[in-house]
Amino acid sequence: MISVFSVFFRLGEQSLLKRLVGDLVLLASPQTHRLKSVQQFVAFTLCTASLSPPPHCLMMAVNPRPTLTLQQATELTLQVYGVTVTDITTLPSYIDQNFLVVDKEGTKYVLKILNSEDSKNTTLVGVQTLAMSFLHQHGVPAQTAVSTTTGQLMRLEEIDCGHGAQIYCVRLLSYLPGKTIAESPVTTRDLHNVGKLAASMDNILQQLVSPNIEVLEENNSPWSLSNIPVLEGYLSVMDGDPLQEVIKAVIEQFKSHVQPKLSSFQKGIIHGDLNDQNIIVIPAANGHHEVSGILDFSLLTNGCYVFEVAIMITYLMLENSSPLDVGGAVLAGWESIMLLNNDEKDSLFLLVLGRLCQSLVYGRYNVKKYPDNKKYLLTTAKNGTRLLTNLWELGKKEVERKWFTDASTYSDS
Repeated sequence: MISVFSVFFRLGEQSLLKRLVGDLVLLASPQTHRLKSVQQFVAFTLCTASLSPPPHCLMMAVNPRPTLTLQQATELTLQVYGVTVTDITTLPSYIDQNFLVVDKEGTKYVLKILNSEDSKNTTLVGVQTLAMSFLHQHGVPAQTAVSTTTGQLMRLEEIDCGHGAQIYCVRLLSYLPGKTIAESPVTTRDLHNVGKLAASMDNILQQLVSPNIEVLEENNSPWSLSNIPVLEGYLSVMDGDPLQEVIKAVIEQFKSHVQPKLSSFQKGIIHGDLNDQNIIVIPAANGHHEVSGILDFSLLTNGCYVFEVAIMITYLMLENSSPLDVGGAVLAGWESIMLLNNDEKDSLFLLVLGRLCQSLVYGRYNVKKYPDNKKYLLTTAKNGTRLLTNLWELGKKEVERKWFTDASTYSDS
């Protein structure tokens, strides 16, 4: 567990203020309001010292997404981790920033800069980091955090990316080899194994112990599949698109057919975002692939197991040449470890459609905020629009018949 968080406020030429403020230290597992109080103290000190405060102390950040240059990331890695970078490239990310860094020994790492909003909840990030390490210890291919030069697993840093200095949570993570499953020609047997691994992983997570485990109850993201009706507030981004009517219909069916069943869904700690960009695979024998990495635990939550299944099915269909073959394989793999109940199975189709709707709507909404990341934000839109339309036209009965029939053909081995 992280014992100390250091917040460094670099204030240029203001040496007097450096001496006054110094390195502000927060105790283990600070809550968001404590971070805010530190920031308020700095602002107060700036003002009462009769010095001109930098603009970022006077206003809230308008763009939480970090956009460090390669040079900034290189210097940060050396400063915080003592790692001399010989090669660095950017990696895709939704709203954070990731870099692949290589040190002089040829060891690869991933430098992850969390967006400034999520960086405020260091308690949650701490539990996510703990979960990754816990899974790694139990044989799941998850990344682990590298300690800073002062022995921390994460660090809060004030960085100016060109739109005002903000506080970002920084971690250096182990590198996992392979390609995303989206880039790999996986078989239905591979998909079965993915479903099985996911269920095994969630089983292991039930043993996770932390004094802050309750923070996972509060991680109620708009991306949660229980929050499909929240999409109604974002539908204006779909104005003029005929898909808007399909999305509206999915939301209404969710409210009438899934919401009443939510209380009967089995719950536990889940990854929450097992999409085709967060599952890494490497080639295995006979044209198969095996999972070499599970990435991005930012949506780790105490949620419904059927949500995990629906999210996997949704994204694994996107790049598959036979998308309807995905559901049965993933479901059979999952149920070889953990059975779904009747209400969960009856809701699976609408949960998959709901996730497609979330990804398409939030992707288009976020493009307006972060146009420079348009290609990644609209990854789902490339095939997702057609997939949502096709599934809607086929209908619940036909799709479920295919999924459940296929699932019944797999053995438990």
